[in-house]
Amino acid sequence: MIINRKQYIEYLISTPVNYTGSNLAQHLEQVSHDAVSDFLRQESVTASDLYKLVRPLLCDSASAYLLVDDSVQDKRYSSKIELVKRQYSGNAHGLVRGIGIVNLLHSDGTNYYPIDFRVYAPDTDGKTKNDHFSEMFVAAVESKQLQAQTVLFDSWYASVANLKLIHKHQRYFVTTLKSNRMVSLSVEGGYVHLEQVEWDEHSLEQGQIVKLKELPFKVKLFKLVATNGDIEWVITNHPSLNTAHAVKETNSVRWQIEQFHRELKQLTGSEKCESRRERAQRNHIALCYQAWLAIKVVAQKANQSAYQIVKELWSDWLRSELRNPHILALTPS
Repeated sequence: MIINRKQYIEYLISTPVNYTGSNLAQHLEQVSHDAVSDFLRQESVTASDLYKLVRPLLCDSASAYLLVDDSVQDKRYSSKIELVKRQYSGNAHGLVRGIGIVNLLHSDGTNYYPIDFRVYAPDTDGKTKNDHFSEMFVAAVESKQLQAQTVLFDSWYASVANLKLIHKHQRYFVTTLKSNRMVSLSVEGGYVHLEQVEWDEHSLEQGQIVKLKELPFKVKLFKLVATNGDIEWVITNHPSLNTAHAVKETNSVRWQIEQFHRELKQLTGSEKCESRRERAQRNHIALCYQAWLAIKVVAQKANQSAYQIVKELWSDWLRSELRNPHILALTPS
């Protein structure tokens, strides 16, 4: 017996811990492990399939956001899986062996959905993460014709080429910078590192107009100081973001993509596929996105979190087990 996408997605949603093909074969009647392996190797599930499901759910407008970031599917104990390479993981705060994915999310400020994703596989396609960023952004604006005006990302994607690309398409960016980037406040003053820029009470609140090195247009620079003393350097070309508070509020929307990364890994087992083949890994990951979407839709209708919805799947089983346990506790006579 063969399996289909619907069965695989529902398995990803329903299984509590073990997301392997062998576990699926053990629990789905008349399905062998070979059938699951064949399914993963022969299917071709893409980001376009995901977008067809997501598009009707988007609340798109000029006030919406596009969020960009990458995530690593941790495969540190897998030595023979294709696509796995040593790369930096923010979650691990260091280098790990894993499969990198660059994600593009759409957010209306409250609800967020993945609209595109690309597997980072430079040995296969020769593309950098920034190449994937630019391709997905252009597709969102030109092909998908999304109205979202503001693009949020961290310093990894704040290259001059990316900033110019967004500006060229008449969109706005809000991004952090690394402290070694150089800016100029005046022609006479020349370029200095961000840490050398002088600030007073007014400029801390209102920002400063600066020229970022090699960028042909000026941007507004903000120095955001957290309560623990940590500093974030943020630039934007958005004409309406004129205070530190407004920039901080806008920049905070970017953390929705971090929430998405956690939900995808913890609720769909995106890191747990043990297949060695590249195509199988790509299909498993793509189907995990669709599993996440199914959970998200139910969660929104119930006004609950994705975690609450998945936890609720096991509530009826637990109540039944407590009423009539299959394994009885040992008690003294």
